[in-house]
Amino acid sequence: MKILVINCGSSSLKYQLIDMEGEKVLAKGLCERIGIQGSRMKHEVPGQEDYIVETDMPDHSVAVKLVFDALTGEHGVVKSVDEINAIGHRVLHGGNKFTQSIVVNEEVKKVIRECFDLGPLHNPANLMGIEACEKVVPGKQNVAVFDTTFGMTLPEKAYFYAIPKEYYDKYAIRRYGFHGTSHAYVSAETIRFGGLDPEKAKVIVCHLGNGASISASIGGKAVDTSMGLTPLEGLIMGTRSGDIDGAVIQFIANHENKSVDEVLNILNKKSGVLGMTGISSDFRDIEQAAEKGNHMAEVALDAFRYRVAKYIGAYAAAMNGVDAIAFTAGVGENDKVTRRLVVEQYLGYLGAKIDPERNDVRGKETLISADDSKVKLFLIPTNEELAIARDTQRLTK
Repeated sequence: MKILVINCGSSSLKYQLIDMEGEKVLAKGLCERIGIQGSRMKHEVPGQEDYIVETDMPDHSVAVKLVFDALTGEHGVVKSVDEINAIGHRVLHGGNKFTQSIVVNEEVKKVIRECFDLGPLHNPANLMGIEACEKVVPGKQNVAVFDTTFGMTLPEKAYFYAIPKEYYDKYAIRRYGFHGTSHAYVSAETIRFGGLDPEKAKVIVCHLGNGASISASIGGKAVDTSMGLTPLEGLIMGTRSGDIDGAVIQFIANHENKSVDEVLNILNKKSGVLGMTGISSDFRDIEQAAEKGNHMAEVALDAFRYRVAKYIGAYAAAMNGVDAIAFTAGVGENDKVTRRLVVEQYLGYLGAKIDPERNDVRGKETLISADDSKVKLFLIPTNEELAIARDTQRLTK
């Protein structure tokens, strides 16, 4: 069975074609600057030179057609679209209507539209990708894999906000959590790779990158997660503030003569380590500046690690223990210093010990804790595309 995985942004489309027998990536690529002058597609097949197409892509339907042409043409890996069994789509927000991935129908698309205001940057683009595939390859099954479904197992004590309940009843305002596909994959893989109890293992996953979040799960089911109604809540990130006193929004709005929307734009796109340092949203740039003695770069990195440790501590308490902590995503997989400092500076009370030699690794599934560590520590590379493909296969067999 061959599954095409599509992740649409407002002006981009990432894709992978995966052969589920052996879970092998046959081809992958990126269409960028959709609807913008200078559109470009990069198509990659293992063992071959990259195939580059520079042509106008006025909308996602044109981009999708280019993807299928690339997959089936001279640089392709299948003879026809008939060999592609189904298409899995990453969708950011499913509100409180969907607790798992689902085959797309008109009702599913209606709910995705209803969640536009909850995911204004992602949901419209995700729906464009689905409708583009329906137009280009009619009759092919499409599956929506929601970023929010992992968080739908949160208990009420974890997902309710302490605001008038009428806002939950009217607008489904609650904590959902994001990076859900990554958290689901990494928590399950941590249990498998670590030989943990698949029913009872208490796992904390640290998805650390430009966007960052932490989850707590028992037996692979989420019991808490750091992001909330939107991805703004939780950790300090590249451009997002993370947790903040809500009154800060009013204060800035009043003193800077800005609207609530303008302040939220600042908190989402101009804050985080970028806002703290004025340097960059890329943690590598912040680390280089810190090494050169930039004080606010040092403060930003310390604050980021501190917030990570606070959430780990909170979730260890929430689960009354923790069996394993897994680091994943761009920073989590590649930054050995961040992993080491989080553990050494803050997690000694848990009996967690990192092994410096084991930790000297990037992007490879590895046990990084010392033999006498009371908590197992892992580096587990995330694979959201494979997780989406697995759900798509399960629902369309």
